[in-house]
Amino acid sequence: MDYTTCCCLNPRCVLFGKVGSAARLKRYDWQRAGPRFQCQACRVVISASTGTAYAGVRTDLNIYRRGAKALAEGVSIRATGRLIEVDKDTVQRWLPILGQHGQAVMSYFFRNLHLTECQLDELWTFIYKKEAHLTPLEQLAEVYGDAWVWIAFSPVCKLVPAWVIGKRTLAHARRLVFRLKSATDGQIPFFTSDELPHYADALLEVYGQWVQPARHGARGRFPKPRRIPPPDLCYAVVVKERENGRVVEVTTRIVYGSTEQVEAALQASPVSRIINTYGVERNNLTVRQHSRRMSRKVNAFSKDPDYLEHQLTLAFAYYHFVVPHRGLRQRLPRALPTKGRTGSYKKWKLVTPAMAAGLTDHVWTMDELLSFRVPPKSLW
Repeated sequence: MDYTTCCCLNPRCVLFGKVGSAARLKRYDWQRAGPRFQCQACRVVISASTGTAYAGVRTDLNIYRRGAKALAEGVSIRATGRLIEVDKDTVQRWLPILGQHGQAVMSYFFRNLHLTECQLDELWTFIYKKEAHLTPLEQLAEVYGDAWVWIAFSPVCKLVPAWVIGKRTLAHARRLVFRLKSATDGQIPFFTSDELPHYADALLEVYGQWVQPARHGARGRFPKPRRIPPPDLCYAVVVKERENGRVVEVTTRIVYGSTEQVEAALQASPVSRIINTYGVERNNLTVRQHSRRMSRKVNAFSKDPDYLEHQLTLAFAYYHFVVPHRGLRQRLPRALPTKGRTGSYKKWKLVTPAMAAGLTDHVWTMDELLSFRVPPKSLW
């Protein structure tokens, strides 16, 4: 664990949020598996694990890291408990801690992202029981039954800047686009998706501009203000025709923007030459591989929506910072020996989506992810 990022968390202290030598922290005592420090300005005692995923964990940290990695790889709670020889209830208590820490890390890094292209899609799963088996009261509550994971994916850097878990409604599509907009630097990327109409409505509501239409004639009320797409909003859809469950024809259609704008966006894209959603669809497989709760035709479905969100958040944080993406690797200018003359030569530099997006400069370890201290929001 890196102790140099410890800081005073007293907002009234003059050293609030400062790290390194500027923090003026002095070793106070040792608590469980980590030290505690005292601020020399306000005398507040700070634990080294405060602000990390290790806070409040009493299990051996090596075992805890192995369990966190297994959960991030999609192993179920019971199987993780069997692998690391820890009670399943203990592992279950870890998951909210890991999910909340992963969300804090990604919220800190996913700010002012420069995205030129974004693909939208949704994955189906269910919580507790399938929609057809719900009682009328459960259908009214809209907690259990069919659930959809809405995903915004950047095919250039393989980043997932926003995702939402909910029903297949316009409200959740709007929430996805709003989260995406809050994570970007204000530039509107080139959007593509399937033919679900909710995306067009959500994009218009979030990115649209209010205009006042002119009144027809000299008398009568003015028409109500309405939203129109901004000139730089470019959105196209992929329409798939199916027969007997198989795709027989694929066509494209431009919803917002002109043909010239779409062609210019495709020419400027380093990964796309035609209107497509291949990136987000391939990422859907990665999501299902890293979440046992998303697997099809198994009894590993999620029983609670909060735990589904915690596990997906941990899996996304692990995917962005810890797991190198094969599609992003870079060939080295010169092959490097690994084990002297007997080992195979290293030809590729491993790159994670966070590295490709310029958020970090190296592949993180699981300990780096769990021990990263997110600065207070007032200092962002």
